[in-house]
Amino acid sequence: MNPQNPHKYLIVANWKMNKTASEGVDFAKKLAESSVGKQTGVNVVICPAFTALGAMSPILEESTIALGGQNMHSEAKGAYTGEVSAKMLRDHYVHYVILGHSERREYFKEDNAFINKKVKAALEASLKPILCVGEKLEEREAGKTLDVVKKQLEEGLAGIKAEQAEQLVIAYEPVWAIGTGKTATPEQAEEVHAEIKKILANLFGDKGVKVPVLYGGSMKPENAKELLEQPSIDGGLIGGASLEVKSFEGIITEASKLSKTIVGA
Repeated sequence: MNPQNPHKYLIVANWKMNKTASEGVDFAKKLAESSVGKQTGVNVVICPAFTALGAMSPILEESTIALGGQNMHSEAKGAYTGEVSAKMLRDHYVHYVILGHSERREYFKEDNAFINKKVKAALEASLKPILCVGEKLEEREAGKTLDVVKKQLEEGLAGIKAEQAEQLVIAYEPVWAIGTGKTATPEQAEEVHAEIKKILANLFGDKGVKVPVLYGGSMKPENAKELLEQPSIDGGLIGGASLEVKSFEGIITEASKLSKTIVGA
């Protein structure tokens, strides 16, 4: 796989618990063979279910599209039934891993300290962690959005060194906009993204400024342009709209049209 350019938009598909291995292979072939799959103006990552990684890896290895995992355990090995380690992901040529997704926090009670251990383990294994942060509806309505995000970032990245920051990706996902069809306005998203960049700069200095910050709340082809045009939004973590080749291609196309303004920045 061609090395990915940190100055390009990053569009990540999070398939969640959808698609079998054979369905993933079919999707990967169609995307890799399309004009979108051959373009180099946007960094594209697909994060399928663990069961599809082995089958999809050889297909994507010959393309410009990278493979990602949806989660991993902080330990390298051991008696953790049903879990997957960083080494297991790397064995399938996985380059990215989503950590701290709101569904992991909510349904599996993962806290910032545990997520922090995962971030450290991912970095040690040369995986790029996509650390997810975001507020619930009641937290936004109480005016606590920035406080919540700041706490998740600072605790999730505790102990990470500045020289490791270039391997990080942050995804802001307002929980109330995930899978609901609701989307933060471009202005709402930009406000939080800009604050995240300030926090990263405080944590890591100049290297923190370069960390990509993705928007992860119901981005789709119809609203991708207005979201990606915001100065602090560097790409998208895509859920539902990534499950169909056409809609995922649409988002990549919108990013590609805008990428000319940031490539080589």
